[in-house]
Amino acid sequence: MNWKPATKTLTALSVAASIALLPLAQPILAASPTAKEYGTFLNAKYNISVNEQATKGQFIQYVAELLSGEATSSEYRFNDVASDDQLYKAVAELYEKGYLTDTTIHAGQQLEPWVATIIAVRAAGLEELAATYSVEKTDAALAKINSSSSAWYKHVAQELAVAIDNQIVPEQFYSEFSSNQPASSAFIQYILGEITSYNGNYKNYIAYSSDAGVISELIAAYNTADIIQVNELQAVVDTALEQNIITGYNFKDARYDANFVDEYAITYGHSDLQHAIQLIGLLRSEGLDAKIQLEPKTSAFLYLKEWGEPEQSESFQVKQIANGNYVAYSKEFDLSLEFNSIDDKEKFQDIILAYAKKDDDDEQGLIIGSWWQPLYYSNTQLEDYVSISNNKVSLGNYYAQTFSLNEQVKGIAAGFKKVNPDVDVESYQFWANIAFYNYLGGTDYK
Repeated sequence: MNWKPATKTLTALSVAASIALLPLAQPILAASPTAKEYGTFLNAKYNISVNEQATKGQFIQYVAELLSGEATSSEYRFNDVASDDQLYKAVAELYEKGYLTDTTIHAGQQLEPWVATIIAVRAAGLEELAATYSVEKTDAALAKINSSSSAWYKHVAQELAVAIDNQIVPEQFYSEFSSNQPASSAFIQYILGEITSYNGNYKNYIAYSSDAGVISELIAAYNTADIIQVNELQAVVDTALEQNIITGYNFKDARYDANFVDEYAITYGHSDLQHAIQLIGLLRSEGLDAKIQLEPKTSAFLYLKEWGEPEQSESFQVKQIANGNYVAYSKEFDLSLEFNSIDDKEKFQDIILAYAKKDDDDEQGLIIGSWWQPLYYSNTQLEDYVSISNNKVSLGNYYAQTFSLNEQVKGIAAGFKKVNPDVDVESYQFWANIAFYNYLGGTDYK
């Protein structure tokens, strides 16, 4: 929730007290990304398109864009970058952080591989590790690029060694250090990608669907997630639910967001873990591979008193409201999937319609727990998908979102303002499957 600072201030303590925290550690089992994959990510998320034979100044600008900050002082002076130079802010930021240590920048020089590497090591937060390297340990790593510690200043040799040992510089780029050529665009893409990874800004996923350990990782991710409760945020969206401003919503934690490239990604919602397991098996059987991230989700809806006394559990809880009805909270999840190609992404719907969408009461040949209205969507337009809207209210890492028809967006925003004038609703369009669109419109429930 984007509270106006003058009207609502939450301390870290009060936020922590209102939240059921979720464990965040999730291992990535897949192999390291390729330079091409990093390049696609950098272009999609940061609008960075690496130039062939980039200069040192261009690389500094790329790194600054990844860091998304700026220097706290404008008093830094550099011998060859003036304060009114368009590069000044990027240079000052990297200098303040210690990624650049010289006041002569040589911004116009073509980028050398070792310069990119030591900046990356510092931006990755590995300087202290580098300082532990003995001469013997440093030389063992540098031998892989046909070099030794005697060829470099001590700290540079140590930082290069750390980069090699930690595959910030993987084997396919060793030859760049002995070619006497500027850093290649592929090398730069890879180095920049590693900076995003070490800073927690790259993709977040548990495994590929083809990985042998994906099922155990999926089960662990599901079992360690709890119903999300955020009291400050919940008070607003529950009131909106009670007043029929919205018909339901779900809570999510942005720290689990996959951060996939939208062009290749689909989000698939469900509540049945066994369904998710079988869905992965279905992808395998159809020859589709995808990165998999389980994003915990708590869905909330009105539970009517005429339905009888609700049975509560760890995955289903209720809160009674004034009219005798309940607000129900159900543990669910989104599977975020990133495919290897747009063609594979487009094939996903055919598979769901054939094997995971219920059309008849007694239909056979479907995976377990298939729904009449499966929910899956894309942030980029796809054929046979329909545009709908997400209405999102955020508070820190947490957000509540409710999906609606596009024409309902203004009414929902106005309704939230009546509940709390300080609430900001972020609304945007995306593309969902037709069955879910029909469900939102209250027509053709099948």
